[in-house]
Amino acid sequence: MSPRAGNTGPHTLAFVESPVQLLNVLEWAHGHAPGAQLTLVVLSPTDPMTRGQLRRMAELAREEGHEVRWEEARGGPAAPFHTIGGLAGMLRRADRVVLGDPFSRYVQLLLTITRASALVVVDDGTATMEFVAQLARGERLVRWHRKGGRPSPRDLAFAPISSAARKRLTPGKGREVEIFSSMPMAEAPAGVTVSSHSFAWTRGRFGPPRITKGADMVGTSLVETGVVDADRYVEAVTRLAKSHGATRYFAHRRESTEKLHRLAVETGLEIVRPDLPLELIARRGPIGRTILSFPSTVVHTLPLALAGTGVRVAVCDIDPDWLTETASPRAQGFLSGVTGTARDVHRLSAVTAVPAV
Repeated sequence: MSPRAGNTGPHTLAFVESPVQLLNVLEWAHGHAPGAQLTLVVLSPTDPMTRGQLRRMAELAREEGHEVRWEEARGGPAAPFHTIGGLAGMLRRADRVVLGDPFSRYVQLLLTITRASALVVVDDGTATMEFVAQLARGERLVRWHRKGGRPSPRDLAFAPISSAARKRLTPGKGREVEIFSSMPMAEAPAGVTVSSHSFAWTRGRFGPPRITKGADMVGTSLVETGVVDADRYVEAVTRLAKSHGATRYFAHRRESTEKLHRLAVETGLEIVRPDLPLELIARRGPIGRTILSFPSTVVHTLPLALAGTGVRVAVCDIDPDWLTETASPRAQGFLSGVTGTARDVHRLSAVTAVPAV
């Protein structure tokens, strides 16, 4: 168990909206601010699986000695106003702000309030790669799977706040910006400090795991985000599971119940809904000797969390034919980059799927 946080150092306010973001705040605090007075604010989403994982991660944060404040940030039309109003004083007093999703409108709005002299961005999965590239090029902040489309009226109305947030995330006089990441950085923004995230807290807190002889598969929400066709995805999972002898499918927290039921029926895989981020689940074990994945965050994080265990992570490329007609023009290039920049993984060719009728 890591030592509890002390009472020295600057006051740090952290905002998270997902279990992985919360995990990465704990990793950052463990390695870079062991004496920080950390107040961790959970801007809770509405879907049950994410909320459940966040509750479990909040318990771990409290065990580490951090204060956790749970905000029902999306509990009705008036919730955002109550949440922001209640946090304004804390934001103005904080010396340092840690955040997990710079693309979040909630976080961007909160950034316009803070006077903190230090900002830290922790990993929010592969989105961090896109954020760093956009910040380096001075572009507006847009999630990769939406880039290339026309801005909606809501996007245009929010543009001034998004622009102000991007300026806050740019180093300047009296303002330091740090990126804490396990993702590859092709172009680091000028003046930004990039620190390495190796999952040291996770490895020290959990495991080593018991390794089974079979293979496990990791799910993705590419269907739910409109990038990959559902029929092609199910066919690819079926063929990949058969060719590698996979028996379990670890669902992504955003995967729909309908899709998961279909996968269970058509593939015979045991569907597992994790109660913690997969890095912790895998580290606790038991876990398969081979972990199969499509391009996603875990192809970068699992080799670090499972370092020294002998577990092999294998990633299957996304065939361009699997993409939907509405997928972003950047989708194929971005997903190929996720796979191509991953370290310590075995790369699989895209499985051939039967053409959709």
